[in-house]
Amino acid sequence: MASASLRYVIFVVIIIIFAIAIGMTLTYADFLISNIYWLVILAIFFFIVWKYDFIIQLLDYQRAVIYRFGKVNRVGGPGWAFIWPIMESFALVDLRTMTIDVPKQDVVTKDGIELKVDAVIYLKVKKDHQSVVNSVIEVENYKDASGLYVVSAIRDVVGSMNLSEVISNIEIINAKVKEDLERISREWGIAVDGVEIKDVQIPEIVLNAMHEEKAAVQQKLARMERALAHKAEIEAVKEAAAGLDDKSLAYYYIKAIEGMSNSKGSKVFFPAEFSKLAGAFAGTNAKEAPASKKVKKILEEYVETAVKKAKKPTKVVKKTTTTTKVVKKKAKK
Repeated sequence: MASASLRYVIFVVIIIIFAIAIGMTLTYADFLISNIYWLVILAIFFFIVWKYDFIIQLLDYQRAVIYRFGKVNRVGGPGWAFIWPIMESFALVDLRTMTIDVPKQDVVTKDGIELKVDAVIYLKVKKDHQSVVNSVIEVENYKDASGLYVVSAIRDVVGSMNLSEVISNIEIINAKVKEDLERISREWGIAVDGVEIKDVQIPEIVLNAMHEEKAAVQQKLARMERALAHKAEIEAVKEAAAGLDDKSLAYYYIKAIEGMSNSKGSKVFFPAEFSKLAGAFAGTNAKEAPASKKVKKILEEYVETAVKKAKKPTKVVKKTTTTTKVVKKKAKK
């Protein structure tokens, strides 16, 4: 279309010519009457210039498909292009990348889950003249046609997958839909830069179930790890205990009794088997007699110390005395 400044200039020129014509009409009435035919032609010419765009200014990203009597004649632009009034018309084509927002679509997956899928398309018209012409004459509106086709393609692709496949294969879906759109729009003169799925909305009840399933799996793994750690601990204790002899066990037994006697209000009871334990600790053969006396003395001192720490020493002393006697008899043997 003609620029605003050019239209204003033409309008001013017409006003001036019209004023001159009126002046000449008053001055040269006879001359005008004799040349009325040419004056009518001049008026029609100025009317056509004012009514129709005969000069269009196209920006660098614009092209004009110019028709002459309804048939494609040429492609104009960028810059200025001349259009013959009445005989020619034009259609503008934008070469910039178009962003088409596809409305959210309800899509049912293969396993019967209803999803809401939102996508966007990036495409543009190629710069060669034939592609510019095809974008106008081969399709009514390439943007609407592309959007509708992407909707049907997404339904086909997503409908053939399970929910887990849709979530993990978004890039594959994008590539598949883009490939299908390129194939269908090959004759439209457009280039598809990309088809991207922006959002996949999963029903809340399904999402909660997925979270619970994931949490259950994590809890199961945690219990398995704790069980394995406990098993390793038991194996370590078992391996360590396998190397202990009777004397070592007697030592740990006495240390445990000592720990029990340290707390207030505790009672220490020495079972009858303690004599055997003490004998095992002290040794029973004749070769170990000198050592047995020394061990016996240590045991007596330890027992006396443990009795003093107990809250009720009478019961402990009674038990300890009996046990000491048993130890003495065992030592004499």
